[in-house]
Amino acid sequence: MVEAQRFRIEQEMTNLVNELDRSHLRKMQGDMHRCAARCCDDTQTSLERVHGCIETCATPLNQANNYVQGEINNLQNRLQRCVMDCNDAARDRLGPDPSQETVDKATIDFEKCAVKCVDKHIGLIPSMMKTMKKVLASGKPPPSKNE
Repeated sequence: MVEAQRFRIEQEMTNLVNELDRSHLRKMQGDMHRCAARCCDDTQTSLERVHGCIETCATPLNQANNYVQGEINNLQNRLQRCVMDCNDAARDRLGPDPSQETVDKATIDFEKCAVKCVDKHIGLIPSMMKTMKKVLASGKPPPSKNE
């Protein structure tokens, strides 16, 4: 059951990334490569300036990728915390010397709770997608927390 939930969320995340790639990131990648090629066209420019130019061309795509990855990580962290709460609640019900029946019930309760977590977070993806597309379309994704 847990594997099925993991598969569901992985599929939804893959769909999210593929949609963002088709709608925004791939064009940005093409723009970056065309820009970088133009940097290399001037044979009179120094090596350092060419490398600086190429880095400048890559900045928008790098920022967009960092933004997307940060949002995905945030959602995954929220889901993980939710599932951890389910696990804690199940453990709390076990007590010091649980019977097999108690363990089985706690396992079932944990799985039901985990499914609810996955359902809830999958339900957040359409809104997240809309927001991310809007941010990417603006051309100004917020800097990642690592920058």
